[in-house]
Order: sequence, then structure tokens, then C-alpha cells
Amino acid sequence: MATETRRPAADAMSDPELACPISPVVDIVFSRWTTPILWSLHTFGRQRFVELERRIKGITPKVLTQRLRQLERDGLVVRTYHPEVPPRVEYEISELGRSLAPLFAHLAEWATTNLEHVEQARRHYDDTGAPRS
Repeated sequence: MATETRRPAADAMSDPELACPISPVVDIVFSRWTTPILWSLHTFGRQRFVELERRIKGITPKVLTQRLRQLERDGLVVRTYHPEVPPRVEYEISELGRSLAPLFAHLAEWATTNLEHVEQARRHYDDTGAPRS
């Protein structure tokens, strides 16, 4: 019985997740509106749709609805329907979503430490001109 020899470089080229195993996490957590939604739910706790909409400037109701549905599907947000008159729906971050808190804290620390360096690098790049091909 012959054994198949796999070439990691070839696999990585055909499967981006092998080249960068955190790609699926980045796709789930760091889309444009996901991070502000999770941050808001983590920071302020359970919220109704209109509260989230007010806190997250610039997001449209359609996009907020889509992102909340996706986050619920991914298990990062819990939606609770209260059958009252009028009906009330609340969203909160799940335990799985809360498990991202250390990652967000680390990124916030990185931002505080490094964003000014990024801005300086951008200014330097813009002042000296983009590389020419």
C-alpha cells in the first residue's frame, strides 16, 4: 500500500485556511460591523435593536439586522424574543462571544500603543511618494 506524500506548500496554495489558520476567525469576527456590535454588547450588556442602532453610528437597520442574524447563527450573540404587546427583542453577547474579550482587549492595547506609529508610517509613505513599478 503506497502512502501519499503531501506537499504543505501546495496545500497552502490551494487552501487559504492552511496558509493562515486564523482566516476563518478573521472572516467571522472582523467584518466591518461585527466588531462594533460585539464590543457594544460586551460593554453595555443586553440591548434592544434601537439601542444598538443608536450606539453604532453609521450602520443601517438592514445591515444591523443582517449582522445580528449572522452573529446569532455563529453562536456569538443570543436573541431573546419577549411575547409582549408590543413584542420586545433583546440581543446579548453569548459565552462564546465573551470568550473573544481577551482578544479584543489585546487589540485595544495594541491600538493604543501602535496606531500613532502606523499614522507616522503612512505620513512618511505619503510624503515620500508611493513606490514606482
